[in-house]
Amino acid sequence: MVHPQPNRWLVLATVILAFIPIVIDMTILHIAVPTLTAALGASATEALWIIDIYSLMMAGLLVPMGTLADRVGHRPMMLIGLSVFTIASVMAAFSPAPLLLIAARALMAVGGSMIMPSILALIRQSFEDERERALGLGVWSAVASVGAALGPLAGGALLEHFWWGSVFLINLPVMLVVLPTAWFVLPRQPSKPLGAWNIQQALILILGLIATAYAIKSGFMPTGEGVFGTLTLILGVAMLVWFARIQRASATPMLDLSLFATPVFSVGLLMAFVASGAMAGFELVLAQELQYVFGKTPLDAGLFMLPLAAASAAVSPFSGMLTERFGLRAVATASMGAAAASFFLLGRVSVDASPLIAAALLGLLGTALGCGLLASSVAIMSSAPTDKAGAAGSLEATGYELGAGLGITFFGVLLGAAYHSHFSGAMGVLGMVPATAANSINDAMTAAQTIGGAEGDAIIATATRAFSSAHQTVLGAAALLLGALTILVFCALRHAPRPQEPQG
Repeated sequence: MVHPQPNRWLVLATVILAFIPIVIDMTILHIAVPTLTAALGASATEALWIIDIYSLMMAGLLVPMGTLADRVGHRPMMLIGLSVFTIASVMAAFSPAPLLLIAARALMAVGGSMIMPSILALIRQSFEDERERALGLGVWSAVASVGAALGPLAGGALLEHFWWGSVFLINLPVMLVVLPTAWFVLPRQPSKPLGAWNIQQALILILGLIATAYAIKSGFMPTGEGVFGTLTLILGVAMLVWFARIQRASATPMLDLSLFATPVFSVGLLMAFVASGAMAGFELVLAQELQYVFGKTPLDAGLFMLPLAAASAAVSPFSGMLTERFGLRAVATASMGAAAASFFLLGRVSVDASPLIAAALLGLLGTALGCGLLASSVAIMSSAPTDKAGAAGSLEATGYELGAGLGITFFGVLLGAAYHSHFSGAMGVLGMVPATAANSINDAMTAAQTIGGAEGDAIIATATRAFSSAHQTVLGAAALLLGALTILVFCALRHAPRPQEPQG
């Protein structure tokens, strides 16, 4: 008979408390972009890097840090990660320049990637009873959804009363409680000598992701670097291909790419990638429009966006029942189709003139993407062999983080290019306007404040119109992408698990 660990619920409370800042930091900066950009004088490209270096680094580090934790032990890995995350949060709060903030955010991702794999492992180790373990994992899942929902709202509330660095310092009191608690509470488990940890493979993956994202950001933004951006893109893709070849040739790969041979698994991972990317990218664009175009405060913008993330969090407990009742194919297809329709309609509704309609559409989008993420998880885990469930879970988590990072890149780059096109078309009737005003709406606002008077007002009016038009273009492109994914999901999941027949 296995005796339950006496302090298992205290362990659960500790790891969940450690998890809250990690998940909130994935979305808290979305609302702070206008304030942060103005304070640091960041360019449009630098602002994108500040936001999604966190997700891109996490995507590259989650799997290697998880395998390293298996070797050194999850308790020491958690303690080191908490320390790194705390130090990096303080560095980020007091960063005097965009590049230093980007570096601090990257270091936060290093700490977060040490913490996240250990959370689930410690929950599994602490709960021997399957029902208690399911409850613990359910609490973890709920906190993940609620944390993402509260990120923009927390950011808005902090910026209402404090300076931009407060969105990072909010982590400090939580970590000061978690660190000593974790030291005394977390179980000591012996490490497993599973052989060498291949840091070279992790570096190839991270550098490939960063180089590819850098090329997309800098090469296709209005201030693109031409040939250098193209060469960087080639280098990034080559490194990712090299990483894939290493994995296929290795007897003990870091990522088991053989799982992609199953169509249901591949489509599930694609859904996770697109759904998380759509959520993160749209939140960033919407937060900027609410503040730049409609003049809302950060707190008002956070409250306005609440239906999007709240609906996603609220639908999570029921998505599994929907999948059992109607089948994976039906739920996945319907969720992707509803998300496509939501993007299309949101691009044609003024969020300021029709707030109730906009709120309803945000709720529909959040519900659709929430169901889509659950459906993707079902597709991934149901199609993976039992002995490869751990590898499948690692790939799923990587897909979420990579989707969030590249989703912000896709939305941000497309928005910047569309804004530049719309603003440049109107520059001929504005008179003497700095060329930088066409790079981003923040640059236009800065130019308007410098010039002042009627000319400054004209620049602001032109910039807000250009941004609104660019927003509509971005949402239209997102709707087309999700519409194509809907068709792909419907065709590819024809052999997916069907709804269970009612027992007679």
